[in-house]
Amino acid sequence: MPIALLAALALAAGPSPLALTPMPGQPNLLALGVPEIPASLAVRLDQYQNARGATLLDVAPDGGTLLVGTRFGSTVQLHVVSHPLGMREQVTFGKEPVLDARLVPGDPRTILYLQDVGGGEFYQLYRLDRRTGRSELLTDGKSRHEALLVSHDGRRLAYAGTGRNGKDTDVYVADLARPREARRIVEGEGSFLPLDLSPDGARLLVSRFRSIADADLRVVEIATGASRPLLEGEGSLRDAAFSADGRSVYAVTDRFGDRNALYRIDLDRAGATPRPVAPGVAAEVEQVAVARDGRVAFTVNADGYSLLHLLDPRAGRLSAAPLPPGVAGRLAFPAGRGDRLAVSVSSATSPSDVHVLDLRTRALTRWTRSEVGGIDPSLFVEPELVRYPSTDGVEVPAFLYRPRGEGRRPVVVLWHGGPEGQSRPAFSPFVQFLAAELGVAVLAPNVRGSDGYGKRYLAADDGVRREQALADIGATFDFIARRPDLDASRVAVYGGSYGGYMVLASMTFFPERVRAGVDVVGISSLPTFLQSTQAYRRDLRRAEYGDERLPEVRAVQERISPLNHVARIRAPLFVVQGKNDPRVPRSEAEQIVEAVRANGKEVWYLLAEDEGHGFQKKENRDTMTSAVALFLERMLAAGGASPPEAAGTR
Repeated sequence: MPIALLAALALAAGPSPLALTPMPGQPNLLALGVPEIPASLAVRLDQYQNARGATLLDVAPDGGTLLVGTRFGSTVQLHVVSHPLGMREQVTFGKEPVLDARLVPGDPRTILYLQDVGGGEFYQLYRLDRRTGRSELLTDGKSRHEALLVSHDGRRLAYAGTGRNGKDTDVYVADLARPREARRIVEGEGSFLPLDLSPDGARLLVSRFRSIADADLRVVEIATGASRPLLEGEGSLRDAAFSADGRSVYAVTDRFGDRNALYRIDLDRAGATPRPVAPGVAAEVEQVAVARDGRVAFTVNADGYSLLHLLDPRAGRLSAAPLPPGVAGRLAFPAGRGDRLAVSVSSATSPSDVHVLDLRTRALTRWTRSEVGGIDPSLFVEPELVRYPSTDGVEVPAFLYRPRGEGRRPVVVLWHGGPEGQSRPAFSPFVQFLAAELGVAVLAPNVRGSDGYGKRYLAADDGVRREQALADIGATFDFIARRPDLDASRVAVYGGSYGGYMVLASMTFFPERVRAGVDVVGISSLPTFLQSTQAYRRDLRRAEYGDERLPEVRAVQERISPLNHVARIRAPLFVVQGKNDPRVPRSEAEQIVEAVRANGKEVWYLLAEDEGHGFQKKENRDTMTSAVALFLERMLAAGGASPPEAAGTR
């Protein structure tokens, strides 16, 4: 076994070998090299830290009550809202955030929800009885569960779980009268996820997910477990839903073109060819929802912005519907009516809020109004959509948040995660703080491999092609250097998860272009990451990065792993990690911290003992964000950390 992997496994299994000390007043946050945070900086950040949003989770059958997730204390909890801009009545009060939840039709006092402990992502299913305020555990307490569904009549639930062997994700169905007696109806190697229950509750749409670009769709008879394929072979499956009469299925896939589009599959005819539903819509379809009366709603991703479309299959009429500019969350029709549609939307200058569309009048009514810490939203910055060339004919789209006023601004390059993610114009209080308070421009690129631009662009960094895709980092720095309003001598890089890998890659392969880097739960070595990430997701990640067990693939992975080139890092580095991270283990953070320290370079390290893949608890996130703001303020200040040796294009 390679020495690097042995070291990574030892780090993941045991206590940190680094001499970490608790942050003042934060015993769960351990730090190395992080100085005391000035009170003045904390005060400046406080209002931004207190911004919060509301996300749609479900809507009652009569449309009169919404179930939303929002944070009033430390973590996101469940709230119900009974009329537009009404009080958010909190119904869960746990220390851990709630991931997802469903109302139970016919039983308005019962809510089902998913929740983990300490950020480990081993989500459990709970049943909340609002009469007593008590929650009851319905699953085994140790496996990972996801994809919660409840039937239209409230008699049946479905979900996915790893209980069989801890590695593969199977599909379970249970009667709500006996929820602990769940029956496994789909099992196999890999990840199977329930997508929708038929209107009569007798059938289930199930996806076999291999990667974002490769998933199959089957329809399963719940009584017998018999199934038939609807979509097979290489191609995406972003969403699927039964029609109102249960005789057909709407599916979002890229099997028949470069972009994800909406198709209808006739279930009455075996082997029926999927028919395009809205062939004139050029942007990527994101999600689909079906109303009781047969109407269909779907959103598309147009250069990062969500657009809403409505389809009346009986009249064959497709129309655009009003939606605030921004990024849409979940779409949901009430189970008992088809004239209302609920959706949550976040914009660059406004947190996520829930709206309800009246399909008869096309009036959009806002149901929640989220706070932004008492700040005047007119002070926030709208991003500019820019594009710039890279190698191989690639054009990189990006969002540029530029502070108001004249002069050349320092820049933070914000690399998104995934890598199949996408930087989109959704609200980020920290981005707005950088622009409004620190006067720092933020550039959020969508380099090749990003979602939202078709399957060829999405696959352009898969496997060994990732080596060529790193050229997009240099193209990003070149773009900054060409802009007279941006200061190429003061550029920091910031990213989480795969974005953390991009931070480290920027610092190792383009060291003269970077003044500082912030790596949040990032990958430092592709081979050690693939061999130490949780077993249930290892093959899913190999589909993206390549199989490290193949010598020719591993050679490329080793060549582009920052840990193997750590001597090139010149700029100060700040690493942030959650101890319980199941995706990118703590070992990935601590092996790069140790290596940078051994080279005598400046490194700050912050470890949260009660977090996982990112910080979910407000008190932890506030401290982390304050420390990152201090780091960036110091490193990007004129005359601060040593500037790059060369800032010209290359």
